[in-house]
Amino acid sequence: MREEEIEKLRGVVRDCVSKHLYSSAIFFADKVAAFTNDPADIYMQAQALFLGRHYRRAFHLLNASKIVLRDLRFRYLAAKCLEELKEWNQCLSMLGEAKVDDNGNVYDTKDSNVMYLDKDSEDREINISSAICFLRGKAYEALENRSQARLWYKAAIKADPLCYEALECLIENHMLTCDEETNLISSLQFGSEDGWLSSFYSCLVKKYDKEIVVEAKFRHLENESCKTDQSNPSFCRTLKTNTDLLACKAEYYHQCGEYQKCFELTFVLLEKDPFHIKSTLVHLAAAMELGNSNELYLMACNLVKDYPQKALSWFAVGCYYYCIKKYDQSRRYFSKATSLDGTFPPAWIGYGNAFAAQEEGDQAMSAYRTAARLFPGCHLPALYIGMECMRTHSYKLAEQFFMQAKSICSSDPLVYNELGVVAYHMKEYKKAVWWFEKTLALIPTTLSEMWEPTVVNIAHACRKLEMYQEAISYYEKALALSTTSVSTYAGLAYTYHLQDDFTTAITYYHKALWLKPDDQFCTEMLSWALIDESRNCAESHLEFR
Repeated sequence: MREEEIEKLRGVVRDCVSKHLYSSAIFFADKVAAFTNDPADIYMQAQALFLGRHYRRAFHLLNASKIVLRDLRFRYLAAKCLEELKEWNQCLSMLGEAKVDDNGNVYDTKDSNVMYLDKDSEDREINISSAICFLRGKAYEALENRSQARLWYKAAIKADPLCYEALECLIENHMLTCDEETNLISSLQFGSEDGWLSSFYSCLVKKYDKEIVVEAKFRHLENESCKTDQSNPSFCRTLKTNTDLLACKAEYYHQCGEYQKCFELTFVLLEKDPFHIKSTLVHLAAAMELGNSNELYLMACNLVKDYPQKALSWFAVGCYYYCIKKYDQSRRYFSKATSLDGTFPPAWIGYGNAFAAQEEGDQAMSAYRTAARLFPGCHLPALYIGMECMRTHSYKLAEQFFMQAKSICSSDPLVYNELGVVAYHMKEYKKAVWWFEKTLALIPTTLSEMWEPTVVNIAHACRKLEMYQEAISYYEKALALSTTSVSTYAGLAYTYHLQDDFTTAITYYHKALWLKPDDQFCTEMLSWALIDESRNCAESHLEFR
C-alpha cells in the first residue's frame, strides 16, 4: 500500500476517534500498524484500544513492543492501562523508579536515557514528566499512601504548571495547609503568556485574606485578558463571567460568612451550568447555613436522579435531612456518600456533625479523626474535635486541638474565637480578650451578624476583668449587629448593675425578658435590681431629709 493511502487511513483513525467511533478506530488502526509496523502507528492502535476500553489488550500490545521501555509515551500509556485495571503496584513499576523530596523535586530517576517522541503538532504540550508524576500520585493515593501521593502531585504541578489535575487533587483533597498552598503557587514557574493562570491558581487556594485583598485578586483576573485585539477591536476576551472563577468567588463569600450573597451567586451559576460540581457543593453549603430546606430537597432530588453513583448526590440528601433536624437519616446518607467516595471531605465532616448534633460524642470524634487522617490540610476536623472536647469540659485537650487547627490554617477567625472561648472557660480572661480581639482583626469583611457572638464574648471577658466601659462598648456593637440576642441584653444589664446604674440595668433586664420570658438569670437579677434601686431611692430620700 502506498504511503499516501496509509496516511489517509491514519486520517480515518483520527476522525473515528474524534467522532467517538472507537471500534472503527481500532479496526483501521490495527490495519495501519500491520502495514507499517511503525512505533507511532502501534502507539495510535494502543490509544484507540485504550479509548475503546480494551485496557488489557492495549497493555499487551504496548508491553509486547520493544520500544515500551525506551519511549515515555508507550510507558505512560501502558501505566494508564494498569491504572484503569486498578493494578496499582504494577502501574508504579511500569512508570519506573524515582524519588521525590518534600518540595516536590524529583531525583534518582532512571528515565534519563529514555526518549520521548514529540507529537507532530503546533499545539502546546503538557510535559510528559508532569503527567507521569501525576499518575504516580494517583497510584500512591489509591494504595492509601497519601504522604507520597501529596509529594508526587506537588512534583507534577512543579514540573508543568499546566497540569491542573495535580493542583486540583492537592486542593480538593486538602493535602496541603493554607501556607503550603500559597507557597506552592508562588514557587511555580509560569510561562510569560500564563500570567492569567498564575492569578487563577491563587484564587483556587483557601481564601481567608481581607476582603480588599481577595477582591483585588478577582478584579485582576477578570481584567487580565481583557485586551483589545488589533485585528478585531470589538473583540474583548475576559474571564469575568467564567463559571469556575465565579464559583471561586462564591466559595470566598461562604468562607467569610456572606451566605446570602453566596447563595444568590451560586443560584445564578447553576441556572447557567446546572451540573457544575463546585458550584453545586458551595450552593448546598450556603443553603444549609440559611436553613433553606426546600432548595436542599430540590437539589438532592435532581442530583440523585442525574448522578446516582456520585458521593455528592447522597451528601445533598444528607444535608436536607440535617437541615430539617432528622439526624438519623442524615447520618445514613452521609455514610453512603463516604462509602461511594472515601475521599470526599464534606461527607466525613457532615457525618461527624450529625452525630455531634445528638451529642453522640464518641461516634462524632471517630468521624472527625478519620477526616483528619484523610485530609491533613483541612483544619476543620481538628476544630470540631476541639469543640467536642469543650462540650465535655475537657478544656486543656480542646485547646490542644484548636492549636492544631491553627497550625494548619492560621488565618481562620473561627479558630481564634474557639481559643478565646476555651480561655474564658478556664478563667484566663486576659488571654480570652486577646484571642477575641485577634478574631475580630482576622475577619475578612465588615462585621456581620455571624460574628455577633464573638463581640458578645469579648464583652463578657471585659466585664470579668472589671473593664466595664469597654464591655458596654462591645455589647452595644453586638446590638448593632443583632437585636435578638438575650445574652447581649443580659450581659449589658448585668454590667450596668455592677456599676450601680440600677435604672439602666432594669431596662435591659426587661428587654432580655421580652425576648425570653422564662430566662432564670434575668428574672432573678431583675428582682435584685428592683430591690437595689428601691433601697438606693430610700437612702437618697433619707439623705435629702
